[in-house]
Amino acid sequence: MVKINILIIGDHGLVMDGIRQLLEREPDLEVVGAVFSPAELEKEIAHFQPDIIVIDAPSQRQNNLIWTKNISSRFPASKVVMLSGDASAEYVHAVHEAGAYAFVSKCDSAETLIHAIRESYRGVKSFPTDLTFHDGSPLTDMELDVLDLIARDKTNREIGEQLNISKRTVEHHVSSILRKLHVKSRAGAVGKAFRLGLLE
Repeated sequence: MVKINILIIGDHGLVMDGIRQLLEREPDLEVVGAVFSPAELEKEIAHFQPDIIVIDAPSQRQNNLIWTKNISSRFPASKVVMLSGDASAEYVHAVHEAGAYAFVSKCDSAETLIHAIRESYRGVKSFPTDLTFHDGSPLTDMELDVLDLIARDKTNREIGEQLNISKRTVEHHVSSILRKLHVKSRAGAVGKAFRLGLLE
């Protein structure tokens, strides 16, 4: 069985011990380490090379977002799952924009956290379903293919020919991409996709 390696970041030892015990009950999850100090963060990530990083969010919200952005840019193979007591729409959107793969409220069940970790490992984002991007995180494989060709300046007709789909179907995918990424133009979609790490 392939193990999902997890690194926990936080500032409360007892809470982090509880999270570790909770996760290690699952046969496919393994906590490889815990980080208490931001100064150790990059060194520990480089050392453990975790698949998933669970941030048990301390009260300084801005720090959590900075950590998430830094991890997403410097260690893209390690996917961030944010565990926080602040589940406001504004904050969850900020976590999403920072590059996290999942947001789990501390009011949610253990099963929600475990599910978010497994989905993130698979490359599927998990965010509260009552937010406006709930139907589009992440984009489907076909939408990502369309977006990649948009980024290469292909027209809808050229995209259809390359992907062997009709122009009308391409238009449907483009509309869906714009809606899911909350942008109004193809250029806006490409820019947002690069910021979110959907395009390289």
